[in-house]
Amino acid sequence: MGNELKVALIQADLVWENPQKNREQFSGKIEQISGSINLIILPEMFTSGFTMAAERVAETMQGETVCWMRTMAAKKDAAIMGSMVISENNTFYNRLLFVEPSGEITIYNKRHAFTLVGEEKTYTAGHEKIIINYKGWRICPLICYDLRFPVWSRNTEDYELLVYVANWPKPRISAWDTLLKARAIENMTYCIGVNRVGVDGVRSEYPGHSAVYDVLGNEILSFQPNEIATQIVTLEKRHVEAYRNKFKFLNDQDTFQIDL
Repeated sequence: MGNELKVALIQADLVWENPQKNREQFSGKIEQISGSINLIILPEMFTSGFTMAAERVAETMQGETVCWMRTMAAKKDAAIMGSMVISENNTFYNRLLFVEPSGEITIYNKRHAFTLVGEEKTYTAGHEKIIINYKGWRICPLICYDLRFPVWSRNTEDYELLVYVANWPKPRISAWDTLLKARAIENMTYCIGVNRVGVDGVRSEYPGHSAVYDVLGNEILSFQPNEIATQIVTLEKRHVEAYRNKFKFLNDQDTFQIDL
């Protein structure tokens, strides 16, 4: 079982509805990461920004961005994760891809569509919670609006890392800060949130606030507001194990069933 996981968070502005330009900018940012790394996290819809014009930016699982992710993962010998618009079986998904250096891909389709802007009218919701086994870590990947729904993230699988990729806007950024911390505490897990910055094509503004919290809810990494940067954090599994053994809160959680 691996003890340490070295993770790079990339907080960036996104070029509106332009997958090629976004691939180019993230290529540069990823190539600038020095030293060994295990996992690189990109924001939600990192090829386009949070667009409802899916037909303009959608790709298939055989498309250029998936090939690019495989190439970059192999080149850096690190997994890369982030969500993008995928077209499959005559429908669109806001799909997170976790691409390993070997080329293996795990997918998670966003469960909670953001009805405030009609995301459910464009994208088909996912119905499966995914746990990824990577480098001896169990990782739960979720997307943006999922953060508001604690039942969906409840740690019944003994995962050690919870990750949210997002396009979370400035007017509600205090909720982002608060809920990331809450998800770490209630699930006794590391919690990472990677948000974008900048202004998108429909004038929504994003301040970033990407961060990492430990199992007690302590913030161990943060970005300056509106900062375009890459930061690296080393997570330690013994931190998770020590506090779960000391405080056995997860043993007392309620049982429940989610109706899909």
